[in-house]
Amino acid sequence: MRFSVLHETIYSYETPVTLAAHRLRMSPRRDAGRLLSRELAVDPGPIVKREVADNQGNLTLLLEFEGETDRLRLESRFVIDTVPPPIITRALPPLPWALRAEEHRPYLVSADPGPAVSDFAAALLRESRAEPLAFLDALTHTLFRRTDRRIRETGFAQTPAETLTRAEGACRDLAILFLACCRGFGLPGRFASGYQAHAESVDGKRHLHAWPEVWLPGVGWLGFDPTHGLRVGDGHVAVYAAPTQEETMPVEGGYYGLPTGARLDYRVEITTG
Repeated sequence: MRFSVLHETIYSYETPVTLAAHRLRMSPRRDAGRLLSRELAVDPGPIVKREVADNQGNLTLLLEFEGETDRLRLESRFVIDTVPPPIITRALPPLPWALRAEEHRPYLVSADPGPAVSDFAAALLRESRAEPLAFLDALTHTLFRRTDRRIRETGFAQTPAETLTRAEGACRDLAILFLACCRGFGLPGRFASGYQAHAESVDGKRHLHAWPEVWLPGVGWLGFDPTHGLRVGDGHVAVYAAPTQEETMPVEGGYYGLPTGARLDYRVEITTG
């Protein structure tokens, strides 16, 4: 599927400020598909602009500024051809797993989600006869059916227990609950942010999306989207993936100056074909 994405972010300040260094995570991951074009406009222009790649396929743009401004505008555009996920033909060992490789350790760390979440996950594991893919699909579909989706543009994510108890949450809340259920059985999981082709949303607008990804032996990372009740495929484009949500924030930075009011405006436009 071909994705064309425009993501514009504008920070407006009531009085001029000096911008601190910023980190932008707005470019498709290296494994997201065949990248046809991309550009990122920054106003005011930075004095330092450097892109770095980590060993997980993520790209981060580092920016440094000088002088004062009352506005920061970021506009990311890219066109990419996505690819469907691999077809899984091999049988996977039953859960729980006891993976001990150093590379998996960051993706298994999770605070105790509480008895309600643990019991919920254990019931699904029994129903799926401890088969990993059956468990992951059941978890995806169950969260989709029982959870009302909400748009929360700001604020901290809910805890897994809060999302389960309230039966409502934003996409990031569902992803975090999903990961808590998986990590308890030794499934390495990571938080992914990006864009998806499904136009429907609670408020009728486009937003940055979030979903969980799970590592499977012989397969690699496979995504699941409990917000839409399906496996992640060529209808998704990941721009960043990390053990925690905080590490995937699209814009990270700040400013120096007197305390001042600030406003955030953004728009996301997506076309597919």
